[in-house]
Amino acid sequence: MKILSIQSHVAYGHAGNSAAVFPLQRLGHDVYPVLTVTFSNHTGYGPARGPLIAPDDVREVINGVEDRGVFPHIDAVLSGYQGAESVGEIILDAVARVKAANPEAIYCCDPVMGDVGRGFFVREGIPEYMRDEVIPKADIVTPNQFELEFLVGRPLATQAEVDAAAEELRGRGPRVVVVTSVLTSDTPEGTIQMACYSDEGAWLVTTPLLPMDVKGGGDVTAAVFLAHYLTDGPRVALSRTAATMYGVLEKTHAAGSGEMLLVSEQQEIAHPREVFEISAIS
Repeated sequence: MKILSIQSHVAYGHAGNSAAVFPLQRLGHDVYPVLTVTFSNHTGYGPARGPLIAPDDVREVINGVEDRGVFPHIDAVLSGYQGAESVGEIILDAVARVKAANPEAIYCCDPVMGDVGRGFFVREGIPEYMRDEVIPKADIVTPNQFELEFLVGRPLATQAEVDAAAEELRGRGPRVVVVTSVLTSDTPEGTIQMACYSDEGAWLVTTPLLPMDVKGGGDVTAAVFLAHYLTDGPRVALSRTAATMYGVLEKTHAAGSGEMLLVSEQQEIAHPREVFEISAIS
């Protein structure tokens, strides 16, 4: 499969395309990475050095990829953090052009906006832009619970409320909604959950909660889910994504590393050790 991934890039650590490209490649997919920024490090560390890529330059790179005649062969477009509406418009334009060339292509959007404990960490206006303009045009969206709460405009305290919110979001356009970092009153103590909702069914997976805060985890989750979805569908994608994320993060925590050990623990991407039970959501 061939994936056009339009995201940020960092030299140190794993975020945006620096988190997404390697797992996609390790799982056998060709990736065309287009960079929207090139920073020294994830901004979660504090100040980062390096430039924002001018929107016109991002568009030119995409135009150059199109010039190579590959748009009819692209199976998916992947996006993550969108720092400005102008970049979002370029991404949506690229999605439209890829789909015009290949109507079977899909758009997977990780609606990066914020998280529990940090709140919103994007520029004012971006959450509303994601909600109103981007989400309706996506085929797959991968919000965390905090982002899902914003997208539907209410807090989600129980699993049933998460289920209803995800189905509401599906009603706005996306075929598949993956909710990450689910913690509700129904979540077993000491665990964290991930849920997937699709036309084929809805499922929940529970994994141990590790006492760590990892940068770029959502970017890897979206990439790994998309990689497996393209070849095996939503249920298998949820199962393998949960196993991979737990495997990589467990090894990262055991090593005391502040950055995901994506490369040294790449077997957890290709052949994760753990298999977690998938429960159907009625």
